[in-house]
Amino acid sequence: MSNLAKLEFATLDVSGKNYLSWVLDAKIHLDTKGLGNTILANKEASNQDKVKAMIFIHHHLDEGLKVEYLNVKNPLELWKNLKEQFDH
Repeated sequence: MSNLAKLEFATLDVSGKNYLSWVLDAKIHLDTKGLGNTILANKEASNQDKVKAMIFIHHHLDEGLKVEYLNVKNPLELWKNLKEQFDH
């Protein structure tokens, strides 16, 4: 199981061309880290978990997307913004 946590996946491309595979990988990894509630509406998450989720998500975003969403501090809000932008 420890090898699963070490696996990495591609960053979300600024064009969003890999959004569907990225969102699946991100959800799985967040759930594995116990952070899945941070991106779900109507679920409680601690501030510490929200910060961990933001660090994780930002680590897997293209530099252009990091700059675009620099002011977003809530992982759920960022998740929704990315979905709105790329999930067509």
